[in-house]
Amino acid sequence: MNAQSVVDLIAGMLWSCFWICLPLLAVGIVAGIIISLLQIVTSIQDPSFSAVPRLLAFFGAILLMLPWMILRLTTYTCHLFSDFAKYAR
Repeated sequence: MNAQSVVDLIAGMLWSCFWICLPLLAVGIVAGIIISLLQIVTSIQDPSFSAVPRLLAFFGAILLMLPWMILRLTTYTCHLFSDFAKYAR
């Protein structure tokens, strides 16, 4: 296995991780902006007011996106194992 193969393998892993995490990060950003605007409007600065809705948003996003995330992960794993001979040398 040469250095370029290792770089390609790590790059593929990092891109797969990025695409799997991207929906959850987007939900976190949107929920954070909405909650911050609500805190500004209502002048409530309680930490639990910002933490609990964000956690619920993340939990909902995970439940919604979990089948897609598992599909992406299994596709990457099948692709990796189908080319395993290339990496085993």
